[in-house]
Amino acid sequence: MSHPETFPLQGKRLWVTGGNGFLGKHVVAELERRGATILAPNSKELDLLDPMAAQKFIQAERPEGVIHMAARVGGIGANREHPGDFFYANMAMGLHLIEACRLEQVEKVLVLGTVCAYPKFCPTPFHEDTIWDGYPEETNAPYGVAKKALLVQLQAYRQQYGTRGIFLIPVNLYGPGDHLDLASNHVIPALIRKFIEAKRDGKDHVELWGTGTVSREFLFVEDAARGIAEGMARYEDGDPVNLGTGEEVTIRDLALKVQHLTGFQGELRFNPAYPDGQPKRQLDTSRALERFGWKAQVRLDEGLAKTTTWMKGVLGT
Repeated sequence: MSHPETFPLQGKRLWVTGGNGFLGKHVVAELERRGATILAPNSKELDLLDPMAAQKFIQAERPEGVIHMAARVGGIGANREHPGDFFYANMAMGLHLIEACRLEQVEKVLVLGTVCAYPKFCPTPFHEDTIWDGYPEETNAPYGVAKKALLVQLQAYRQQYGTRGIFLIPVNLYGPGDHLDLASNHVIPALIRKFIEAKRDGKDHVELWGTGTVSREFLFVEDAARGIAEGMARYEDGDPVNLGTGEEVTIRDLALKVQHLTGFQGELRFNPAYPDGQPKRQLDTSRALERFGWKAQVRLDEGLAKTTTWMKGVLGT
């Protein structure tokens, strides 16, 4: 089945919020490869928490499309410490930006959601139609609910104003260029860094949060960037769409893969005093293939090897 480009990216002027972040840099590179002109001011240059900032920027720069990826994000620890910040920042940035796009008649808007929006106890694989079937896992619910509310806003604006807005839901991302701060990063860069440093320091064990029994799905960042570009170019419906691989792995098995890649010979210890987060996380990815012809290409083992090689270079090991 062919999926025509209803919004060809060649020659388009696009504003990418969050374009200087981990995913954002890969998305900008992919869009530029496809011939788009990119506007990507950083948060110091443009504060999206200012209710008027988005509208003023659109008036000045006249982008034809907006891809909204700017977010306040972090792992379980950061979500537990700053739930109010996570809700307010993500809600406010998206709320004002989508309204500005409506007022200034931007041709097309893509908003990036989060897998954290799904219910805590959701049948796997997560299908988009189940997103309203329960409350998200508590540690990241403020973030997930704020993002999910932006889906409602897009759908409401589509219904009332004809706003051409789409909503994509990526699963956990990883890859070269990821954040290295152990206090705020996600599981794969945290694991790789812990094992690399434990090997360097001659430690006899590595301690990890939780039981190791929960499962997660991980999407290589370059696949995610390609999915966002394809969605922007080819997808026109109001229904949310998952971006993932459709494959899950337990945290214990993931840790063993990383341990092997880093060459750490010590013991692996899980500390159940720390929270596991959502019990299972795996997406149904059929809608992305059906609606705009996208599917992931990089398997977990290949992506982990690339990411580990990159991180070894950054950490000088």
